[in-house]
Amino acid sequence: MDRYRPNRRVQIEESEPPKYDDVEDEDRDGRDDDDDNSNRLRPSENNVTEDQEPFMGIKVRRKASLHRDYKGDYLDVASHPYLMKILQKQVVPTLELERILGFPIGQSFLAGVLYLGLMFRKSRGDKQVLFADKILKFTGSGKMKRRILLITDFAIYLVDPETDALKRRIALAAVEKMCLSELSDNFFAIIIPSEYDLLMASTRKTEIVTVLVEATKGASEELEVAFSNSFEYHAAAELVKEVVFEEVEGGIKTRILTKSESA
Repeated sequence: MDRYRPNRRVQIEESEPPKYDDVEDEDRDGRDDDDDNSNRLRPSENNVTEDQEPFMGIKVRRKASLHRDYKGDYLDVASHPYLMKILQKQVVPTLELERILGFPIGQSFLAGVLYLGLMFRKSRGDKQVLFADKILKFTGSGKMKRRILLITDFAIYLVDPETDALKRRIALAAVEKMCLSELSDNFFAIIIPSEYDLLMASTRKTEIVTVLVEATKGASEELEVAFSNSFEYHAAAELVKEVVFEEVEGGIKTRILTKSESA
């Protein structure tokens, strides 16, 4: 099986790029997916203070990522009508409403009243943007795609910056876990048992994790953050991949392996 070694760096926005980790996708056939991806990630200008740090000493941090302040909205979402339109037309799924209420809808008259109230609130769309920035998303076939990541008080949104189209919306209530390595890389996976998972990369990974942990506090099952130098995720409904991290001279080598594919 041929190895795909795209020592590629993807330009998200103009700025001096950080060092980016090498990625090997060992289930690929050696084809180059997108020549326009051969650029770099933009470095983070924000920082994390110790009281905001969710990693509790487990994660190896870059010196530049210590003692930072969070900005949250790096895109000025309110100034982009297409992003505001996406947020304003969303409807809250039942699962998400039940997480907010703390009990199943339909059990009582009060639940019905609260349900209607929340539906009225949400008919006006998500109002609180907790995080907004450009990131990289890895597809099931191993391609890297530029995406806008929006996190609100109710959901995670992935938007295609080329077409201004919403590609995916995930209710915060559906997120079970986040997986990260113990090394100083940019990768993280969001595990969604009821759907398929997400593997992404961002120089603001620490802030993304912290925002999601804070946004899901108070839920019946709080968000788990797991650290391991190898973890699995569902790249598609029937496709499991493993991400393996190895510290090598000069940086971190990351391999994405196909574990299994159900018939």
